[in-house]
This record gives sequence, C-alpha cells and structure tokens, in this order.
Amino acid sequence: MADHATPPLGMPHHPSQAAFGTDGLRGRVGSAITPALALQVGYWCGRVFPRQGPVLIGMDSRCSGSMVVSALTAGLTAAGREVWTLGLCATPAVPHLIRRCGAAGGLMVSASHNPPHDNGIKVFGADGNKVRPELQQAIESGLRGASAASAPAEVEPACAPAHHRPELLQHYRDGLLASVPGQGLKGVKLVLDLCWGSATALGAEVFQALGADLAVLHGEPDGTRINVGCGSTHLEPLREAVMTSGAAMGFAFDGDADRMLAVDGQGRVVDGDHVLYLWGSALQDQAALPDQLLVATVMSNLGFERAWQARGGVLQRTAVGDQHVHAAMVSSGAALGGEQSGHILSSAHGLAGDGVLTALQIANLCQQRELSLAELLDQSFQPYPQKLVNVRVPDLSRRKHWDRCEPLHALVREAEEAMADQGRVLVRASGTEPLLRVMVEAAEQASVDLWTERLAVAADQHLNAA
Repeated sequence: MADHATPPLGMPHHPSQAAFGTDGLRGRVGSAITPALALQVGYWCGRVFPRQGPVLIGMDSRCSGSMVVSALTAGLTAAGREVWTLGLCATPAVPHLIRRCGAAGGLMVSASHNPPHDNGIKVFGADGNKVRPELQQAIESGLRGASAASAPAEVEPACAPAHHRPELLQHYRDGLLASVPGQGLKGVKLVLDLCWGSATALGAEVFQALGADLAVLHGEPDGTRINVGCGSTHLEPLREAVMTSGAAMGFAFDGDADRMLAVDGQGRVVDGDHVLYLWGSALQDQAALPDQLLVATVMSNLGFERAWQARGGVLQRTAVGDQHVHAAMVSSGAALGGEQSGHILSSAHGLAGDGVLTALQIANLCQQRELSLAELLDQSFQPYPQKLVNVRVPDLSRRKHWDRCEPLHALVREAEEAMADQGRVLVRASGTEPLLRVMVEAAEQASVDLWTERLAVAADQHLNAA
C-alpha cells in the first residue's frame, strides 16, 4: 500500500501527465488530474506566487470541480496563503478579479472544451495574465521535487484561511455591461448556447440586462453534460434554434466561456477569423487599430489573411495557443488578436479571452451599424476551404516529433508543392490531448479532401506502427 500513498506537502509528485500544456494542466480525472496532484499544485503555487494578497479560485460546472478546488485550497492554505473561492464562473472572471482585488494570483479549474470526465487547472499571475514561464517552471520543479532553490524559503508557520467570495463576480458582470454603451441590445433577437458550463453563471443575465430578446439553450450548470453535443464545438443545436426562431444571430460558448463561435440568421458559422475581421475593421474605421495590425495563429484562414491585406491591414501569425497570441500582442502593441476557434483577446478589455465579452461586441457592432450579422458576414471575406482531421497518436514522443517521420514529412512536402501558393498544410501535436492535428487549406475543395485523407492515413500508419 505504501507505494500508492499521497506524497507529503512539498515532496515530489509524479502523475502520468503533470507537465503544463498549452493551457495549463489538463487530463482525465482520476489518472492525470488527481487530488494528490491538485494538492501539490496548490502548495507550489502558494510558494511561488507573490506573498501579498489572496489567491482566487474559480471553476466550471464539472462534477470533479469541487474536489479539485478543495485540494488546491488545502495546498494553498498549507503554504500560508489566504484563498478566496469564487464558485462557478467564466475563466476570464478570474484575471479580471485578480487585477481588481490586487490578488497574488489565481487558478481556474476547468478542462475548457474537453468532455465531462476531464478537468484541468489554469494558472494566472498577479498581473492577471497566464502565469509567466519562470513561475510555471518553478511550480513544475516543485511537482518534481527539484525546486528548493527556485521557491522562497520562508513559509508561514500556520495555515491561512479560505473564504467563499461569489459576490465578487458582480464586478465582472458590471465590466461586461459597461463594454456595451448606448442603447445596449434592446430588442435584438438572439439565441445563446451556454453549454451547461461556466457561461450559465452570468451569460443570459448580462444579455437580458442589456435588453436582448433572448432564447437560451443548455442554460443550467450540469457537469455531466458540459460540452456534450452542444456549445462551440457542436453548433448544430444553435444553428437549428436560430433558424427555427428567426433570430438575428446566436452565440455558443465552450465549457469555461473563454471562447465563442456565432451563427448568423442564415445558419452560417461565424468563427474567430470572422470576428477578428469584423471587430478589426470597426477599430480600423475608428483609427483605433495601431499599425493596422491583427494577431492570429497559423490556423487562421488564408482567405481571411488576403482579405485583411486588401483592406490595408497586416496579419501577424503565431503558434497555436492564446499565450502566444498574448505575447505577440504585448510585444507589438496590437489592439486585437485571437484564434480561429473563437478565443479573442482585446487590449482594451484586459487581454483575456472572453467569449461572453466577444459575443457582446459582435452583437453591439450589428446594432451600431444597423445591419444583421448575415449582412456583416457578407461584407467580410470568403474563406478558403479548410479541413482539420485529428489523428489519435497515444505515443507522446512520436506525436511531438512527427516531423522526424520521413514518410509523413515527405508527403507534407509533396502536398505543399502540389498546391503551391494556392494552399498550405499544417501538422501539429495537440497540447492538451493525445492527438495529431492535420489541417489542409486550399482554393479548391478537391485538393483539401485529397491531401487531408492522404496525410491522415499516413500519420496513422507510420506514427502508430508497432
């Protein structure tokens, strides 16, 4: 039995997946995400966070959330850190309240768009941004038992208190309302898909307070159904509701409400590229877009890039992940950036991906211009056909180093040469799941289908070979 005992606080813990990915720690509850791991993460966050101020913890609706929050709280208070738990909230509420309350940092317990059996931990620093690399490394070192030199030596002699502070979320709500000036959204008929998740905390309330004529799907917190056949990863229910009801638009959020995808009145999907183009064009017209610059990732559509360039704009691409978009925006002074998946960052709103805020801005843009979302979409761009296929590759080394597989690498080169400047291939390992993502984009759908199929088959054949 001793082999399975929980390590004491401050001692190394070796879970199967204790390394931070592109968005914190994430994985299956009971194997990758365990109470022992959360206890240690809380403890080491308490050791490396600045010593002034409380540590905030929010959570989405997953059934395992309370367990993870309790373990994090135990670790933090054992490290002498006062904890304020927020309860159910959207991920962007945590950085918003860190800044407002002068907190030492914050944690969000969520697995974002992952299925209900997963959970995760996102870590924010005292500035409200994703925790800096050096602090993340110190936390990881603590988990491995190698951080004595990287963490402060002094630890409070007694446990600190923990308090439940859900009333703080009203400050976040007020910030959302303040982002829509003037007449608000009075009379705008729209549908929200709250995904049984974090958006159920305030999403409908904010739109109703602004006067929207609202219909709500999946509007109660339900950790057994979060992301299941709904939300931003499953748009069919939203599309059907919008078209059946005659709504002007609909918005769908992921499990922790930090991203959003929309549907116009004709049932067409409005993704993060469209949001960047529409919001960016509005800022450009207001002379509020420094250097005409937008920041996006390598996943953004070529049609978007070329349309934005035709408008006199500049598109800077980064690696996938909002932390890369954030870093590029900070270094370049960009006002707007984001991901095709609907994770949008605005410098005027704290540089935190916020699905509800983004939905409010798009609805408000329609209201200000007296145009429907369908009419705005018609004025944007025609995306190139694009297809993304996920190939399951359980072996981490093979997945991360797929480009060392010469047959697959050669096929990528062949595809790129065949499509020339009319298409592109992107192959990357997921940072949160055991998947290799294969994306092909081209001016012709036939080329997309051909090369996606060939590359996916080759990836499965060569990377999963015995």
